[in-house]
Amino acid sequence: MTTFQTSRTSVEIDSQPDTWRRAAASVASFSAALPRRGERVAVVGCGTSWFMAHAYAELREAGGHGETDAFAASEFPHGRSYDRILAITRSGTTTEVLDLLTRVKGSVATGAITADPATPVMAAADAVAVLDFADEQSVVQTRFATTVLALLRAHLEAEDALPAGVRPLAQAVQDAERAVAEPLDPAVRGAEQFTFLGAGWTYGLALEAGLKMREAAGAWTEAYPAMEYRHGPISITGPGRAVWLFGEAPQGLADDIARVGGLYAAGSGDEPGALDPLADLIRAQRLAVHLAEARGYDPDRPRNLTRSVILEDSGV
Repeated sequence: MTTFQTSRTSVEIDSQPDTWRRAAASVASFSAALPRRGERVAVVGCGTSWFMAHAYAELREAGGHGETDAFAASEFPHGRSYDRILAITRSGTTTEVLDLLTRVKGSVATGAITADPATPVMAAADAVAVLDFADEQSVVQTRFATTVLALLRAHLEAEDALPAGVRPLAQAVQDAERAVAEPLDPAVRGAEQFTFLGAGWTYGLALEAGLKMREAAGAWTEAYPAMEYRHGPISITGPGRAVWLFGEAPQGLADDIARVGGLYAAGSGDEPGALDPLADLIRAQRLAVHLAEARGYDPDRPRNLTRSVILEDSGV
């Protein structure tokens, strides 16, 4: 097995409690880029950023802040009317995001959240929140993505629009400190296949967990809405295969997993001692790094990926 020094990815994963705190403290200074209460908003991104957009859209609408949709930037429905478009782009250079912001400029208010102030998104959007303290050297996103969602959660919390049952961000930060420190379950580390589940805003986290495992470790992962699991995906579960749930479990889910011999790996929800779902995503990030290194991969430089997708001719 190839061995690595402590990966940059691991260092960035472990820094998340601090970056979440800094994001919460920065909400007021970034208000120009963030949605106003009552606005009809579209949130866009690519890859990980799209999944964070999905989670935020569910949180915002469920909290009564306004109708909110999430789209991959390449799939934005240009015939639909919005009061604001919010783009999430770590690099600030992703072609599909820049093309969209350029196309709608002047016709709808736009905001962006990025990690790099020296990139084209600064001019493409009307207002930009720069989370440079959460930028990453590793190709695979970890802390930028969760810090974006932490910022947006803190914004909703400041406007009394956090949905019922979602913990205050300060508590999520405490849970994140546990998530970076507690050992991973050996049985989960040894599983051959992973199915990630979520509902509402946590479905976006499930999608991201699956992507992280594929990106870093080339692992066999799938992600579904929790109630859809019984409608087919359960067929893949069995001995040596794990089902990881973000958030509250549907009634009978644990029994169904046990019946087919699967490993139930839930670590967040309403049970005493359970983590905030966003903090639980940190555990999935750590698992991805562990599996990558166990398979001889460098988690900082995953196969077939670059930090940003920049197309030579986008057609715009």
